[in-house]
Amino acid sequence: MTTFDYTALAELYPARNWKGGAGRVTYKRFEAAAEALRFAIEELPPQFLLGTYLEVEEARFNGHQIRQLYESKDYPLPRRQVRAHEGKAQAEAGQPKRRRTAVSK
Repeated sequence: MTTFDYTALAELYPARNWKGGAGRVTYKRFEAAAEALRFAIEELPPQFLLGTYLEVEEARFNGHQIRQLYESKDYPLPRRQVRAHEGKAQAEAGQPKRRRTAVSK
């Protein structure tokens, strides 16, 4: 991937079917692309990243590219700490970890 400007203005277009607590979010503008990436990865439900895209300096980035930019060593903001018991597959699927329960015989 070429050099990405994490300080550039960014526009985030969440998947059409994502609804937030206060209503439908269809567009959000950020002063810095790093903030848009943080919002997309940490705030949107993971299953809706697929239909989401980010526009920075007339370039568009899909959900997979958004994740790559967020996970890049060049990403300037602190990332949210993931609890040790949460697996990457669960986080991507948006599914909580299932606990094993004892079965009585």
